[in-house]
Amino acid sequence: MFSSDLPSAGTLAATVAIAALAGLARGFSGFGAALIFIPLASVALGPRVAVPLLLMVDNVTASPLIPAAWRGAERREVASLLVGALIGTPAGTWLLLHLDPIALRWGMCGLALVMLALLASGWRYHGRPALPLSIGVGAASGILSGAAQMGGPPVVAYWLGGAIPAARVRANIVLFFAASGLISAAIYLAGGLLTTEVLLLSAIVAPGYAAGLWCGARLFGRASERAFRRACFALIALAAVLGLPIRG
Repeated sequence: MFSSDLPSAGTLAATVAIAALAGLARGFSGFGAALIFIPLASVALGPRVAVPLLLMVDNVTASPLIPAAWRGAERREVASLLVGALIGTPAGTWLLLHLDPIALRWGMCGLALVMLALLASGWRYHGRPALPLSIGVGAASGILSGAAQMGGPPVVAYWLGGAIPAARVRANIVLFFAASGLISAAIYLAGGLLTTEVLLLSAIVAPGYAAGLWCGARLFGRASERAFRRACFALIALAAVLGLPIRG
């Protein structure tokens, strides 16, 4: 009864497979889901479906992590980044809504490669968190999240290099993206991006993404982290190249 709202069976199967691969990367290493999913899913679905689809799927599957993150996070620091996200996310969403879809795909693939370079370089901010800088990082993350759900690398680079204990950094990141996801969802809803098609696709794609997360988490500790991270980097690069709209 909803067939008119959904793509073909082949496109659905490809999207589920891409989601599972993206979930595998995130489950093992904690990063890379958007950098893999968005370039490839945008080929099949278009950016204005792929981006809100990942938002819905990732927020739902990551929700069990929120209670522990709330207890372990430095909530004041998370709040300072969220102020920036409130500023940046509408701007990023405007880009998603108004740029030409082909231009968006070029931009998203290029952004994936830039974010990959940041992650692979190992660069981290080693100073102490400061309110103006936190707001700026949050705004940058918001712009990237609103436009392409790729807001993770700036936040990771900002928090991982400081003197904050690793457990608190992880809690901060989980809580920030849970809250910024709600901001994105509200703005996407107001912008008409959370359509019936996106909601139906979310229900179909979420199990594949969740299975990838579970498998990735199981692999953690059993495989070489260095080797797996290199594999993730290679997948991100391949996804960005394959997602380029060279043929329009």
